[in-house]
Amino acid sequence: MTDFSSGTQATVLILFTTLVTVTLLMCVMAGPDRDDLTNFYTGYRSLTPFKNGLAIAGDYISAATVLSTTGIIALAGYDGYVLAVSTALSLVLLMFLLAEPLRNAGRFTMGDVLARNMPGRAVRIAACVVTLSATLPFLVVQLSGAGSLLTFILNIPHVAGARTVCIVIVGSLMILYAALGGMRGTALIQMIKIVLLLGTSAVVAVLVLHRFDWSPGDVLRAAQHGSGAGPAFLQQGLQLGTSGLDRLDFVGLQITVVLGVACLPHITMRLYSAQDVPAVRRSMSWAVGTVTTFCLLVIIMGTGAAALVGSRYITAADPHGRTSVLMLSQVLGGASDSSAGSTILYSAVAGMVFITLLSSVAGMTLAAASSLAHDLFAHAARRGEAEPRTEMTVAAWTSVAVGTVAIGLSTLVQNWDVGVLTTLAICIGASAVAPALTYSLFWRGFTRTGLLATLYGGAACALLLMALSKAVSGTPSAVFPNADFDLFPMQSTGLVSIPFGYLAGWLGSRWDHRRRPAVSGENQRLYEESEARLLAAVE
Repeated sequence: MTDFSSGTQATVLILFTTLVTVTLLMCVMAGPDRDDLTNFYTGYRSLTPFKNGLAIAGDYISAATVLSTTGIIALAGYDGYVLAVSTALSLVLLMFLLAEPLRNAGRFTMGDVLARNMPGRAVRIAACVVTLSATLPFLVVQLSGAGSLLTFILNIPHVAGARTVCIVIVGSLMILYAALGGMRGTALIQMIKIVLLLGTSAVVAVLVLHRFDWSPGDVLRAAQHGSGAGPAFLQQGLQLGTSGLDRLDFVGLQITVVLGVACLPHITMRLYSAQDVPAVRRSMSWAVGTVTTFCLLVIIMGTGAAALVGSRYITAADPHGRTSVLMLSQVLGGASDSSAGSTILYSAVAGMVFITLLSSVAGMTLAAASSLAHDLFAHAARRGEAEPRTEMTVAAWTSVAVGTVAIGLSTLVQNWDVGVLTTLAICIGASAVAPALTYSLFWRGFTRTGLLATLYGGAACALLLMALSKAVSGTPSAVFPNADFDLFPMQSTGLVSIPFGYLAGWLGSRWDHRRRPAVSGENQRLYEESEARLLAAVE
């Protein structure tokens, strides 16, 4: 399953080189002026709703969605199906609840939204800390996975040195994309990615259905057999277990995904580049349609991998199934008597994976660098008095700094199972970012103390419980399987950390109302003054 001809490797390398050359050239050509913040952070809001919707969908669909979700479906069946549906529902929730108010309230970063009624250094610093807490784990996961995946794709011996080189190459490219391209440049990369992603995935899905004479029932029956689980493949429990606590953990994970994924800073940042409220509505409609379509294709591909490849071969290549879509493309491309078809399809899927890795890490790097430059430097350190050219220079260098830190961490943990960091990032999004945004946008009684309690409390609760969870220690599949400090008996913290984040915000605001009525009254007055514009775009 993993032996490739020299012709296949050469084709993949040529495709990778072409993708890098074209996308990097587009980033340079679309890059912002050196002293124009609006261009760097929003691309002058010049993208049409269709293009912006594709860019949002591109940022939303990470390598984890493409590879990990497909692998979970191939190995766990029903549990993976629910995860794919939850991923699509998260963007639907963002569309109907937060998209328009965020566009009306925000300017460049999440800190602009939160500091609208509660200006001050503390709010900006907290927004920056939480942004980094949510994006850096994702970056480490993507880059660490890039090393293993690229060595698999290129059939390079699976040694630490080769993985390190791959991590450094992908990390260096992501720094260039974020620093040179800004919002408009990375948007173009996301559009290219989503077109390639949908096109290639559609071809793979069609070939899967064609292999079974267009009968979904036959695909499912073959998947049950190939998975080795039989009827359990279509029942909940293969991923997390079937006990009462495991089922509760499963529900908590899906709630966390629905509330957390779409609230991550690199996703919400795209909303600020919409031209106006009607444009953000149309952009989100395109994004939701695109993501929903892709999640359907992921379900077909994951089921096809179980049916045609089989769980034994998938887990032998990667215990978490992240190479399942690549192995599926080999099977669908044909046997040795059809090497041309196998090479073409495998190269297309490999190119899709590669551009997904590049664009995902570039968007996250841009979000982290923007928060550091705009929230921490320009407002917290310079109190809003930084020159545009200076802020642009800082944004470029913070892209380098964030990328360098992410590359360093990824090389250190490349031999670990770092998938837990994806769950951590989503838990922080659901436990800190989601409560802070909903309270800030819809509750006039929300105060600065409540905001800080929500951001720091929700993030700290998610981080602490995740460190003590059985995803980190106490089980054979944990990050540290030989350790045993799993005091929290779940793999996702959402059932506890999400209510804690909301409760912390409410308690902090009530404390302000009682202890500092003047401050809370000023926060309420500022909210009421902007409420019409915030909720209805009334100037």
